[in-house]
Amino acid sequence: MAGGERSEFLKSFGKQMKLLRERAGLTRAELASRIGYGADLVASVESGRRFPQPQMIDKVDEVLGAGGVLAVMKGEVAQARYPAFFRDAARLEAVAAEVQIYAHLAVPGLLQTEEYARAVFGMDRPQLDEEAIAQRVAARLARQEIFSARPMPIVGFVIEEVVLRRPFGGREVLRGQLEHLLLVGQKRNVEIQVMPTAREDNAGVDGPFSLMVPRGGEQVAYLEGQGRSALIADRDEVHAIAARYGIIRAQALTPRESSIFIEKLLGEL
Repeated sequence: MAGGERSEFLKSFGKQMKLLRERAGLTRAELASRIGYGADLVASVESGRRFPQPQMIDKVDEVLGAGGVLAVMKGEVAQARYPAFFRDAARLEAVAAEVQIYAHLAVPGLLQTEEYARAVFGMDRPQLDEEAIAQRVAARLARQEIFSARPMPIVGFVIEEVVLRRPFGGREVLRGQLEHLLLVGQKRNVEIQVMPTAREDNAGVDGPFSLMVPRGGEQVAYLEGQGRSALIADRDEVHAIAARYGIIRAQALTPRESSIFIEKLLGEL
């Protein structure tokens, strides 16, 4: 779904939602009150300017008595959120039994706070407008539902120390991000490790990557950069990347040591 197609899909979804609301005899403000969202957001969704969250779609469908007409479109809405180069990876990530990520430029999207994500997208060049930034932030946060998926996937991260020192968005945004890492790291199915800058050996010099194991499927690797991406399914290539990740994990601090290190960084802010 290209950018133009994505826009048309959003407009079509919004028109359908508006028709159902008017059929139910509700104003935007009344619908917003019943579903627990702002009237401005309802207006933005109906006009095709904003992506609705899955929970919002469910609530609107229920309140309007749509009988699943809107709810059945959640999958398409979820996929339309993402840039074309990330769409296949997002689809795999959402159904993964295991996800492993090595990051050396920014905090991985699955771990980003709303403020940090906004700062990251705000640095894109060419610059994104506020509407595009809001859409991408919402899409990024929606991916984090993986942490509450059932059955619980195993999710692991190795993050370079320098990433945790970069004050994207300012010191307070970084503080909130580091606190969030400590919080997420307490989940039983999540491991966060830090790769110290002082390490003399680092198997991650070739750059960041992700490894995913879809439920019932074989492990794949994902590479991304400069608005382009590659999903790798070749067994030999994936095996090599997985072996590299194992070495990176061994070179990094343990999850417990990493938590202590992040707490130390917080104390320096």
